[in-house]
Amino acid sequence: MCGRYELYADGNEELRKILDRTEGEFKTGEIFPTDRAPILIQQSGIIRPRAVAWGFPGFRGKSVIINARAETVMEKTMFRRCLERQRCIIPSSGFLEWSHDGEKVKYQFNLPGTEILYMAGLYQVFDGESRFVILTTAANKSMIEVHHRMPIVLNNEAKEHWMESPHEAEQILTKVPPMLVRQPV
Repeated sequence: MCGRYELYADGNEELRKILDRTEGEFKTGEIFPTDRAPILIQQSGIIRPRAVAWGFPGFRGKSVIINARAETVMEKTMFRRCLERQRCIIPSSGFLEWSHDGEKVKYQFNLPGTEILYMAGLYQVFDGESRFVILTTAANKSMIEVHHRMPIVLNNEAKEHWMESPHEAEQILTKVPPMLVRQPV
């Protein structure tokens, strides 16, 4: 978890502005690992959208690492440096997860009353290409019936704190995520 998310700008002015300002080519619709998608990064004190590939290269060149566990991110060399200097925000229309209780149902999760969901992430450059991962944490009550993990979801206040300093970011990693709504898709 999180293995897929959606990115649609239809009727969402905030997301449309991000997509219009994103540097580089990217995909919209259902976003899969290795797709290039917009992320928000901070450069010279300004937050800018850039198209970046989803997933750090896996060990020995096999597969990709798409998520990082909030509980262990400070212990892993690959992620610790990113948490200090290369935090990002992943804008989305919501993330997707499948139920595993017999009948597989695909659900979209989002914050109540919104059409945009921001997730905490880390980015790094590998062989000249920028790549990102999504940070995950233990699922809260709104998610636990479907999956035991969920992305770290950032509300407006948390978005600012996430980008401001490593200390603020570390505190966000330990907070219980906000309650989400789900709908079958």
